[in-house]
Amino acid sequence: MTIKDISAQIFKKQSFLCIGLDVDLDKIPKHLLQEEDPIFAFNQAIIDATHDLCVAFKPNTAFYEAHGVKGWMALEKTITYLNEKYPNHFTIADAKRGDIGNTSERYAKAFFDTLGFHSVTVAPYMGADSVEPFLTFDGKYAILLALTSNQGAFDFQTKSVDDEALFLKVIKTSKQWKNSDRLMYVVGATKTEQLGQIRSMLPDSFLLVPGIGAQGGDLEAVCREAMTPNVGLLVNSSRDILYASSEGDFAKAARRQAQVIQEQMAQFLMGKTGN
Repeated sequence: MTIKDISAQIFKKQSFLCIGLDVDLDKIPKHLLQEEDPIFAFNQAIIDATHDLCVAFKPNTAFYEAHGVKGWMALEKTITYLNEKYPNHFTIADAKRGDIGNTSERYAKAFFDTLGFHSVTVAPYMGADSVEPFLTFDGKYAILLALTSNQGAFDFQTKSVDDEALFLKVIKTSKQWKNSDRLMYVVGATKTEQLGQIRSMLPDSFLLVPGIGAQGGDLEAVCREAMTPNVGLLVNSSRDILYASSEGDFAKAARRQAQVIQEQMAQFLMGKTGN
């Protein structure tokens, strides 16, 4: 999948919504616990109910790995279902991997070749040789953690190093890496004060923006600071959509919540294009 493919879907659906498939078995409707694979049953219902309102799905792998082999199988079934039934959706393995040499190569192979994701989130702390192995796969992307939405981001990411914030140094350095055109960047919606500066450094890159809704991020501010003519945004929502209802109508409730966000996005897109 190419950047042009993603942008085409955004304008077709009037949406740059990414839905995070972070499945917590303590929060899903109780009747699904009787299913052979409750996680996949939940995901399948959410995907079917919302696929026309979003352009990307993002399973956070921790919610699957926590259940061992059964969880990993649910993840594999989920990505297979997406790739076979809804192949126009961009898929993100939110795994936050990153290690040197052969280890990163194996991580990349696992998510890109074995599972078939289009992208994977990657931590930059170990530098170029921990990220570049993810950038050797045609049509695949590494989404680099640049400035995250959590409070702990202030522990390191915003600290000054040689009179420059560390997150800015990470972005600047990453642009020099081999195949850096295959990089996207995670920038939290709660960090709108820095979004404009980040966008000026990355005029053509897609930003994955978590943190709207439950974490307090402002969609309007994100669009104002970071939307490009090509849109350049994938804005993620997880809990607000997934757990809009804990009853039998959970999929319909998820759709309603996704539609609220999609309709807001459509208004911002209309303002950007002038249509």
